Amino acid sequence: MSKINIFALGGLNEDGKNMYVMEVDNDIFVFDAGLKYPKDRLLGIDYIIPSYEYLKENIKRVKGIFLTHGHESNFGALSDIVMDLPDIPIYGLKFTLEVLKLQMAFDKVEANNLREIKSNSKLEFGNCSILPVPVTHSIPDSCLYVLETPDGSIVYTGDFIFDPTMMGHFSCDIGKIASIGKQNVLCLMSESMYAENDGFTSPRHRVGSFIRRVLHDNENRIIMSVLPAHIYRIQEIFDEVSKTNRKIVIMGKFLQDVIYKALELKYIHINKTKIGDLTSLNEKGTVILISDFKDKPYANLERILRENDKFVRLQENDTIFITEPMYLGVEKRMVMIMDEFAKRKINVVALSNKEHLLFHPSKEDLMMMINMISPKYYFPVKGNYKDQVENANLALKLGIDKDNILLKQNGDVVTFINGKLEVSDKKIKIDEVLIDGKSQNDVGELVLKDREMLAEAGIVIVTATLDKKTKTILAGPEILTRGFIFVKDNMDVLKEGSVISEQIIKNNTNQNYVDYNNIKQEIRATLGKYFYEETECKPMIITVIGEV
Repeated sequence: MSKINIFALGGLNEDGKNMYVMEVDNDIFVFDAGLKYPKDRLLGIDYIIPSYEYLKENIKRVKGIFLTHGHESNFGALSDIVMDLPDIPIYGLKFTLEVLKLQMAFDKVEANNLREIKSNSKLEFGNCSILPVPVTHSIPDSCLYVLETPDGSIVYTGDFIFDPTMMGHFSCDIGKIASIGKQNVLCLMSESMYAENDGFTSPRHRVGSFIRRVLHDNENRIIMSVLPAHIYRIQEIFDEVSKTNRKIVIMGKFLQDVIYKALELKYIHINKTKIGDLTSLNEKGTVILISDFKDKPYANLERILRENDKFVRLQENDTIFITEPMYLGVEKRMVMIMDEFAKRKINVVALSNKEHLLFHPSKEDLMMMINMISPKYYFPVKGNYKDQVENANLALKLGIDKDNILLKQNGDVVTFINGKLEVSDKKIKIDEVLIDGKSQNDVGELVLKDREMLAEAGIVIVTATLDKKTKTILAGPEILTRGFIFVKDNMDVLKEGSVISEQIIKNNTNQNYVDYNNIKQEIRATLGKYFYEETECKPMIITVIGEV
């Protein structure tokens, strides 16, 4: 018998940043450690990761981080975590760790505690064990995890679909999943992103016939934008190109690294004579693969459009093919890019996000998983809250008691004692870490507020020079502005601002002393009020006073 706590540091009521923690007595097991990209106005923020302070405070109890697959929403926080916690054990199947190594090399982070595991091979941790079971997703070696405890198993699905045509390293071990369901499953945690979609996701995720049609209808060069880690989509492209006389040119180091590693390990296949180099770039019919990164969607396409790409130059009869359906948050950018290509009379083809789906479970997939696992408790995870609610409704349809369906948000703790749910309002302190550039530190709310102020109202700098002995004003006050007002049309406003600043400086100086702190505060308050009355804008005001 044991005490079990389950909670999310990220991943609930959001898209990405997945990190789920399971405590069994004194042991802590962490499942996934992802990032998400900002969709709101987070100026200069490259990505967001969950705060892992709880793990730092309890690091001696952490048995490891267990990765379901190699997508950034599930492992993207690890470069930052490993910089801070270099010895934390990280477990994953082979290709998951290979992609993680490539990403960490790209981030210039050294990982010295990666532990490769094998599917259906149990890992023992005292009274608990962990079993990875293969599931089908868009990247090879995806798995769900079964955490076996003295009070029953906890199953975390990660991302999955059911598609019997996806075999080999993409296959799902349905027999094993069904056998797990015949044992004592305490809780099932299953993703919610497509919980509103009717039917199975399959076959709407397959686009081989669409690719074939694009190749048939466009005999000249085709520039295809792909997500590097969506390996199954890349295999679909390889399969269809292999039926033609075309060659493929892979552009971009990270995309090349991922594809060549998948080819080397035989996760995907193509006759290597079909892969061309830069000499094939401008040949008629060449298929050019370029990366599409979620942090900068369509950035490579935009670089080609602006003629800033070092190698790829648009030709009159080119076709642009965006090989992933449009996802939430990039609609405006995608329309803008397509519009710009249209102005250049370049044909653009894109998948419909209504007819084509990503590799996430729809209603029938979710219900099939629930039926096979037969859990006592059901915990919808990963997705917006409305999706979690829809996922919960599916469990209700299948007869799971309403009180046994756990709708939670990040930080909410679910507690089982001796296999029974305990009513509790316990919460773990959670937060987001905002990452800007190469900084490993949280940018913080104050910095964001400053950036928003600069973006919305600009900056005003007040400078003056005082005599070191007499404390009288030698030069200034001079007012410089950027992004606030058009200077030539507002000279009277700036002159009055100088008069106000001069009076404030004089009021706070005498022959012996200058109250710099009071000058800065008064100029900020008084000048800020004056500027708002005149312009209805509140710029950032910085005062610089020097002595000579």
